[in-house]
Amino acid sequence: MCSTVKSLSVSYEPAANLNNTFSNGDWVSGQVTLELLKDCQVESLSVEFKGKADVLWTVHTGNTTIVYSSKEKYFSTKHHFIRDPSHKEDHDETPMANQHGETSSYGKIVYSLKAVLSRSMRINKKDSTKINFIAKEDLSSGSMLMEPQRESKEKKLKLLNSGKVTMDVNLEKTGFFQGEGLKVVAYIVNNSSREIKPKYTVYRKHSFFANGTRNVHTKDLIKEVGEPIPASTSQKVTKVISIPHDAEPSILTCSIIKAEYRLRVYLDVKYASDPEIKFPIVFLRAHQGSSFAPPPAASDFECPYPPAWGFSPAQPPATGQPMGPPPSYEAHGFYPHPSNFGNTHQ
Repeated sequence: MCSTVKSLSVSYEPAANLNNTFSNGDWVSGQVTLELLKDCQVESLSVEFKGKADVLWTVHTGNTTIVYSSKEKYFSTKHHFIRDPSHKEDHDETPMANQHGETSSYGKIVYSLKAVLSRSMRINKKDSTKINFIAKEDLSSGSMLMEPQRESKEKKLKLLNSGKVTMDVNLEKTGFFQGEGLKVVAYIVNNSSREIKPKYTVYRKHSFFANGTRNVHTKDLIKEVGEPIPASTSQKVTKVISIPHDAEPSILTCSIIKAEYRLRVYLDVKYASDPEIKFPIVFLRAHQGSSFAPPPAASDFECPYPPAWGFSPAQPPATGQPMGPPPSYEAHGFYPHPSNFGNTHQ
């Protein structure tokens, strides 16, 4: 039997940049295209913009498998081109949260457009596509991302060592773009009987939350070693650590998925535990035209609050009336207004 529906597709016009990404206040325009081979009764034709987060993992204990899962829906905004008042559908939902979007093996945050065609006694026809979104970060002088950090540590040495070592470490700010240099300035006093080496580690901590349980995965991303500091000397040491161009941006405001970064600065002291200082740092996606090398095209995306939708359909037929080829309807103006956005970091 020949199908009545030849095709259904939803698409949007690419953004005016190399990475096809959108930011706060940008307009997004696109179209929903429906091709039919013959007349048919249509109950509804709609397009939906939605955002959600999902986490899922399993734990095996003997013959028992425990499944941990959680979902967080940010918004679901729907527009109908055709709608039969007697056709029941889920109610539209309004924005709920301010989140970022990334993906991992245990969880993901997805923002997508979905077109749905509903007909009586037929399985719904669907098509969907993802949108890449980069939230504009607040880099003003009062922003947390621009705040400098400073910590000090002193350690007295015993047993095979004698004396003490002290370090005072400074970061010029907290937020760093992909491809940017993270500058670390340390004042180190080595009042011990042995030489010491300053070392630096940048690591990522992924956290997933479900059913009252937290699943944490930590991974070292960058390791650097400074020059040795002789015994009974003091030095000012400067180290610039390059943030990878493809580093995953931080996720700080989602309640079930977090991607956090730390800088660990420590002194390698032989025959003693190493004194260390940890700094929270934030990785930001580099924007088009920034002074840093542009990042690769994003497969995932960020979107704080969802856009308000405005459409200009091309005169669809009356609800419930026969609909013949060639039907093609355009939906314009998926618009994230700047007033919908706040600070994306806490």
